[in-house]
Amino acid sequence: MSTFQAPKGTYDLTPPDSAKYLAVREAIAAPLRDSGYGYIETPGFEDVELFARGVGESTDIVTKEMYTLTTKGGAELALRPEGTASVLRAALEANLHKAGNLPVKLWYSGSYYRYERPQKGRYRHFSQVGAEAIGTEDPVLDAELIILADQAYRSLGLRQFRILLNSLGDKECRPVYREALQTFLRDLDLDDETRRRIEINPLRVLDDKRADVQKQLTDAPKLRDYLCDACQAYHEEVRALLTAAGVVYEDDEKLVRGLDYYTRTTFEFVHDGLGSQSAVGGGGRYDGLSEMIGGPALPSVGWALGVDRTVLALEAEGVELDLPVTTSVYAVPLGEEARRALFAVVTELRRAGIAADFAFGGRGLKGAMKSANRSGARYTLVAGERDLAEGVVQLKDMESGEQNAVPLAEAVAELTKRLG
Repeated sequence: MSTFQAPKGTYDLTPPDSAKYLAVREAIAAPLRDSGYGYIETPGFEDVELFARGVGESTDIVTKEMYTLTTKGGAELALRPEGTASVLRAALEANLHKAGNLPVKLWYSGSYYRYERPQKGRYRHFSQVGAEAIGTEDPVLDAELIILADQAYRSLGLRQFRILLNSLGDKECRPVYREALQTFLRDLDLDDETRRRIEINPLRVLDDKRADVQKQLTDAPKLRDYLCDACQAYHEEVRALLTAAGVVYEDDEKLVRGLDYYTRTTFEFVHDGLGSQSAVGGGGRYDGLSEMIGGPALPSVGWALGVDRTVLALEAEGVELDLPVTTSVYAVPLGEEARRALFAVVTELRRAGIAADFAFGGRGLKGAMKSANRSGARYTLVAGERDLAEGVVQLKDMESGEQNAVPLAEAVAELTKRLG
């Protein structure tokens, strides 16, 4: 037992389970790469003020969940709790929006950090794949991103997820709704912290998961009744595009998400097999975020999908991923001369694109064959002094049990042919 353990609320990814996470990341990224999204990577920590301005000073993320630190030089930094603000900051810093090809379409993958109460599906360190389309106001972009996320989930074999959709209005119509909502909320029986939230960001109260709060919200004003004509038309176009693409969604008038920067389209992917932590991903349009962090007006839309929760959703549905084999050929040398000869074969196999491994450490035949079995290799190469003297190696099919001698010089070609 090691003296140290992973910090509370975190996890290690180790084989063979780590292969699932890699497969999920690849499946989410694949349709993005095919749709013009380029990869971006940002630091694991940023200026605290970036998240305070962008995510929102009233959000739980900023007030309760950020990991912050002060550098030796006195700078206030935070481990990134989400990806959008960081990606937009990086795009602005690199002047990607000035290259003349809007929208700037970016995707990313990485770890994020929030100080939350750990439970299944909620960690203090978690993994996401995200996508952002920066600089263009177009309902087709909103629909595109939702469709790509739906495509990614379905390519993994997920079927029991739901897409929730709403519009949060814009700077023209949302203030009118905000005032009406505040008037309604002030008359409710709420705790002091929630009352403070009413004055800062009342929409966040709608996102409160407590049953006693939700019960009081039954007759709350509906945002849809306050949308201006432009926001209503925009939302209807997004809905029509999704319907035309065969993507099933549910209108959810209470969906606000947990970040202050969202405007107009907002959406969430939920999976009912995950219990209370049912959201596996989500996103929306954030037309004013660029100005919030000191940039020009750049209407944008994006999402982030949780890798951890997607893996849990796959397990809840009993979906077994078709993972690539880690080892196709396992070499078992018997003697020093065979070690050198078979290692040369293994090296050549790897250069030919065949997954090959080796019985390291000079183990005997019995122990080495146990390792070959555990590796999952389809074929095993075995060679001893007598085999080398005859210029052959023993090739064993681990499925059928058949074994035959093949010329050492032809081993790579034979295995390449058999493995297709």
